[in-house]
Amino acid sequence: MSQARTLLGFDFGMKNIGVAVGQELTRTASPLTALKARDGIPDWAMLEKLVQEWQPQLLVVGLPLNMDGSEQAMTAAARKFGRRMQERFKIAVDWQDERLTTFEALEHMGIRDKMASKQRSDVDRLSAQIILQSWLDRQ
Repeated sequence: MSQARTLLGFDFGMKNIGVAVGQELTRTASPLTALKARDGIPDWAMLEKLVQEWQPQLLVVGLPLNMDGSEQAMTAAARKFGRRMQERFKIAVDWQDERLTTFEALEHMGIRDKMASKQRSDVDRLSAQIILQSWLDRQ
């Protein structure tokens, strides 16, 4: 019997946090939204609304790693975000290497530079989808 968990995926950022939803049964992820953050601190009320709406059994957070696989300051911030969600919502968190996801999202949208894009939130949502889809594909 295959698991049929609902998952929320996150592309953590200091100013924006992309969110996607996925299903283990269909092995698909879809972009949801991008939440504003202040210095990496999300709008917890908005996050709680998403958790209540989607009732996920697992949260997947993208880990920003250097190209050589080593950790950086943003990796620690993303881990802190994941741990805080786990404590707050009592939902397990898993991690997904997110190297090149923003690049992949921009390429998918036909944009060269995220900062030049008027659809930055679309880039963040799409990055969250790519992170979650990569996690699903790995399972």
